[in-house]
Parts: sequence; C-alpha cells; structure tokens
Amino acid sequence: MSADFHKLLFDISEALVADELAALKFLSREYIPTGKLEAIQDPKAFFKVLQEKGMIEAGNLSFLKELLYRINRMDLLAAHLGSSREEMARELQISGRAKVSAYRQLLYRIAEDLTPEDVKCVKFLLQKEMPKNKLQDNASMLKVLLEMERNEIIKEDDLAVLKDILKGFRADVKKQIDIYEEKKKEDDSKEKLHCPVPVSVHPSGQGAEGETPHLLVESYKMKNNPHGYCVILNNHIFKNPREVREGTLKDGEAVKRVFQWLQFETVEHRNLEAKQMYAELKGYSKKDHSNMDCFVCFIFSHGEKDKIQGADHELVNIKDLLSCFSGSNCPSLAGKPKLFFIQACQGSVRHPAVTVKEDFSGHLETDATPLTSIPDQADILVGTATVEDYECYRCPETGSIYIQCLCKKMELLCPLRKDLITILTEVNKEVGGRVLNGWKQMPKITSTLRKQLIFQIPQSQSIGK
Repeated sequence: MSADFHKLLFDISEALVADELAALKFLSREYIPTGKLEAIQDPKAFFKVLQEKGMIEAGNLSFLKELLYRINRMDLLAAHLGSSREEMARELQISGRAKVSAYRQLLYRIAEDLTPEDVKCVKFLLQKEMPKNKLQDNASMLKVLLEMERNEIIKEDDLAVLKDILKGFRADVKKQIDIYEEKKKEDDSKEKLHCPVPVSVHPSGQGAEGETPHLLVESYKMKNNPHGYCVILNNHIFKNPREVREGTLKDGEAVKRVFQWLQFETVEHRNLEAKQMYAELKGYSKKDHSNMDCFVCFIFSHGEKDKIQGADHELVNIKDLLSCFSGSNCPSLAGKPKLFFIQACQGSVRHPAVTVKEDFSGHLETDATPLTSIPDQADILVGTATVEDYECYRCPETGSIYIQCLCKKMELLCPLRKDLITILTEVNKEVGGRVLNGWKQMPKITSTLRKQLIFQIPQSQSIGK
C-alpha cells in the first residue's frame, strides 16, 4: 500500500507545472509555515511536507483532492483519485469538509480572474504601498497578494485596500470580496456561543432556581494545523541530587500526548539552566506565528516567589519569560491566546484541610516554585498549581496532582467543546476537593483572555493512550 501511495504522489507530481505548484503552495499557507513553503521548489518536496504535517496519507487523500479541484486539474482528479468536478463540488458543500479557508479561496479566485493588464493596474496602484522590487513585471498576481499579506495591506478581516484598488476597473471582482465579507459576518455571528451567566442569589435564597440569562461570547479562531507550539520546559535533574523532581517526566508525557492530539507542534526541553530557559522561550517568541492560532507553554521546576529555578540553581523571573510574548516582542501572536501552565509551589506554607474525607494516599513531594503575575496585556492566561504562599504536590510515581488532573480533564471535556476556563474550573474543583497527606491544594487561574478558547478535536481521531 505504501509503495502504491508514493507511486500515486510521484505520478501526480510529474504532471504539475511551476505555476500550479505556486498555486498549491498558496492554497496551503494555513497549514505549512512560510519558511518551509518558500524552500519548496518542486511538487515532490511539497507532497513530502504535506505528509509530514499529516495533511495527506495513504487512505486519506481528501486534502489532495481538494487542492487539485481548486487548481482545476480535473484530469488528475479523475485519472489518479477516482473523483470528478461534480463529486468534489458536492463534497465541499458539506460543513467542515473544505480545508482551504474561504479567505484563501477568495484570493486565489481573484488571482485567476484578473487578466495580465489588470495585474499591471494593480501593481501601478500599489506603488505607494509596497517596495518597487516586489512589483516587478514578472511578478504574478499570487506573488503580489502574498506581498500584500506580508506588508499587512490585506488580512482575512481587512480587504479594504484591495477592494478600493479593484473597484475602478474590475467591479465584478470587487463584488466577490463584498460577498465574502457578508458571508464572513454571518459565519462569525454563528461562531459566538451561548455562555451561561451565574445568577445572583436573591435574599430569599431562591435565585439559583430562576432563569439563567445568556450572553453571546466570541471564540478565538482555531483553524490552523498545527494550531501552534506547545513548549514544555521540564526540569527533572538538578546539580544537587537530592533535588531530583521524580514524577515530572510523567507530566511531560501526559502533556505531549494531549497537545499532540489537539494538533499542536509539541516540544519538550529538559534540565535547562536559567539562562537557557529564558533563551529558549525568547527564541520561540521570535518565530513567525502568523499561520498559527495559539501558543502554549508548560514550566515544571523548583523555584522561589516570582522566579523559576534552572537546573543550575540560578533563577529566572517569570515576568521576563512572559514579557517575551508581549505584543511588541511577538507581533505575530498579538490578539491570539498565550497560555502558560506552571507546576510550582507559591511558597512554603501548607494549606490546611477542612472537613473533607481524605481521597488520596501515597508519598507526595513539593515543588518550591514561584508566584507569578501576568503583564497588563490581553490574551494571556497563567494557570498555577496553587494559590499564593502555599505548596503544591507531586507524586514520584504518577506525576503532579495538578498537571495530571488538567490533562485528564482536557481529554474528557475538549470533545464536548468545553472552553478552557470551564476546564480549568473543573480542575480547581477536583484538586481543591482532595485532602493530600492531611493538607489541601488550590490551583489558580489568572486570565486576560478576551474570548472563549475552545480546542478543536481532529475528525475521526481519538487520543492515544
């Protein structure tokens, strides 16, 4: 089967010409980072990258079919994939089947509809907006559109400049943008989900029995693959052998399992010194996240208030780590959610237990790690294992109480389309309800998220256990 699959891709790649490869790359920009796309020089390399990203594989060629349909290679669609124009048109009408975004479809149609003379007019009218070397005579309309995106002249939700250019000589093409914007407005309003709002308790104590009003709450877009990076900084072994954090590798395994399932590019870095931890996150903040929806970071280590301890016992300030992802330091993540989860004690005080029956037994360790506050910016969430001044617990055999509970709740509730704050509240409830060796632990959520964050579950895919 594998040989047949690769022979199929080889035969299709041999039939494609340079302009068609450029079109395929353009239509795949939501799924492949810009740097990788620009390095691709032939169709075989393009198909290889699609396989690496999980977009095409033996037994699942729906994205390849869609791409060939979009570039109008019906001959290849029929001869190699057993499909037709009519069949694909019906298939792509089904909600959720089209992988190429409506925005990218629109731009590609515009590029196809414009004549060479039209393209010259567009270039002429863009001279004040873009460098002349990007508007050379041999630059195709697709290249011009890419440069407009890079210069942020056009965006998915802002096509005003392009409309203004086209209205003077191609009103019919400008009308396509109008139709796209109207449809997008309708779709965005449908994406706003009903979120229950707690009802104030009446003096009679019967408020909970009344009607619960609803608010429309907008959701962050989670449409790319991968959705973003999930970076794990996991300090297990320290210079002092007595400070080994047994069980933390179980936490790393759990996080990788869950976030790979959620279509994040998941990377774990172990036993970093303080300077290396900062350098690693700063490096991620300098990457281009334009084709991603979100950034996630887990930090497991010892430390002190407001600081994380490196494997070398040196400390790094949590505020410094978070500041790497401010709007000015990481513009490609501006307006997108940045999530930080810290398995850490907030101090050395033990949280007293109240009258709750003990539901956990076994040996537990603590992580002397910091309290953090987030910068005064939007779209950042920090989840910590415990509230200020208190310890949290980690089992050497099974991992930390907080991280293991978080991963289990995500596995359970993400398929039910529960938003992140709801999931973390469930984590608070479960962890806070336990009595751990006679003491309590209460996780904390600090959030400036402006919208609901709902993780998308891959179709027909279950999490690997």
